[in-house]
Amino acid sequence: MTDDKDKQWTVLESEYLIRRPWLTARRDWVRLPNGVENNEYYVLEYPDWVNVIALTEDGKFIMERQYRHGLRWTGYEICAGACEEGETPLESAQRELHEETGFGGGEWTHLMTISPNTSSVNNQCHCFVARGVKRVSAPHQEATEDISVHFLTVDEVRSLLLHNEIKQALMLAPLWRYFAEHHLW
Repeated sequence: MTDDKDKQWTVLESEYLIRRPWLTARRDWVRLPNGVENNEYYVLEYPDWVNVIALTEDGKFIMERQYRHGLRWTGYEICAGACEEGETPLESAQRELHEETGFGGGEWTHLMTISPNTSSVNNQCHCFVARGVKRVSAPHQEATEDISVHFLTVDEVRSLLLHNEIKQALMLAPLWRYFAEHHLW
């Protein structure tokens, strides 16, 4: 086994190109271990993200449908959002589920932590499973959120997965893992 430190790049210079609440871009000038320099390596900075595979007390998957402007596409997703400062990933996941769907409680487990893109993005996505959640209030969606909440069976979610009707990779990874681990094929 090799030491990963011998693979690390040296940052010679760093410059922020834009710093906005939902877009922070940095240009690094880096030196690779072999001596090659790249003065235009771009990194996008984000807070960590969370997503939740939420199952109601009767075993239905809580899915959301919303428009995504990047692809100009409306589709199904699991609950997701950003970690806010001072929150643990679990607290963020619980808050997002409550805000977006009005559901809470249940038994929560951490499923996995994944990277949106290890080469150019600095954050991670913490994925949770929440079993036995129930409605605790009405949703409290932000003004920019237009989310409809749906309750789908295992068969319906499986069909979405098999027919490429969920596009977000950070949601597909935990869903596929959940289905594999629970032998839902």
